[in-house]
Amino acid sequence: MKNAKLTLILVVFFGLYILLNQSFFVLEEGRQVVITQFGRPVGNPITKAGLNFKLPFIQEKNLFEKRLLAWDGDPTQIPTKDKKYIWVDTTARWRIVDALKFLQTVTTYQAALSRLDDIVDSVVRDIISSNILVEVVRSDTWAPPQRASSLAEGQREGEEDTIQLGRQKITRAILEAASKLTLPYGIELVDVRVKRLNYVESVRNKVYGRMISERKRIAAGYRSEGEGEKAEIIGRMEKELKQINSEAYKKAEIVKGQADAEATQIYGKAYNQDPDFYEFSKTLETYKDINNNNAYLILTTDSDFYKYLKKSK
Repeated sequence: MKNAKLTLILVVFFGLYILLNQSFFVLEEGRQVVITQFGRPVGNPITKAGLNFKLPFIQEKNLFEKRLLAWDGDPTQIPTKDKKYIWVDTTARWRIVDALKFLQTVTTYQAALSRLDDIVDSVVRDIISSNILVEVVRSDTWAPPQRASSLAEGQREGEEDTIQLGRQKITRAILEAASKLTLPYGIELVDVRVKRLNYVESVRNKVYGRMISERKRIAAGYRSEGEGEKAEIIGRMEKELKQINSEAYKKAEIVKGQADAEATQIYGKAYNQDPDFYEFSKTLETYKDINNNNAYLILTTDSDFYKYLKKSK
């Protein structure tokens, strides 16, 4: 009898546990739920976190994210308006803003991603093919360096002025156009970005060659300007150097002249004290300097040149 009562109690508690587990559920932060009964939605989506109730067994909860979700498209080959074929790789961020519409239209995340593939890819293709390549690549605030643009030979005049939209405005246009198409599915596109742009393989090498030749022309222009500035600086430096040397030479000559004058004055004062001794010393210096193997000096014995030699006898 006791075993039967214990079994009955356990069955009741187990049944209550299952009943409560099927009736109450906790909605986590960052998620939302749609209650369905026999596959049909019941009431509005529940978006506030907390404890919630549903009828057990006949109602089911369908959980969806409220947070941002990622979408990455496959690289697509698209021709631009100026017939340049490029690979475009895009990505987007999206979220579910109407869980009821989302459940009724796409139901699952995989189906939603497939729908985004169709929507975003088609919008990207339409907008990219409606603009020239320079609009897709460059920013609307981009401006070429003045020196580089003036030096690049063969550059088309006004090319820097052809930027009407730019990459940012084109991506915003893609976002606006695609957002209108995703709202009926309860999906809000938050952002669309172009991850990567590249030429197709058939024209990539030609483009690289053109880029290299253009950079070489610009580099040659920079070098030419540099050589001109170098010559100007060297000329100015040589002029200043000659001016400095000239002033230094002038000052040196003035100093030497003053020194020679002072030395001559000192010599004159010294020699005037004993003119005979001065005459004798200068004559001896002359005797020493006339020794030359390649010349002959012929003088008579009466010459004053030998007067000191005659006195020495």
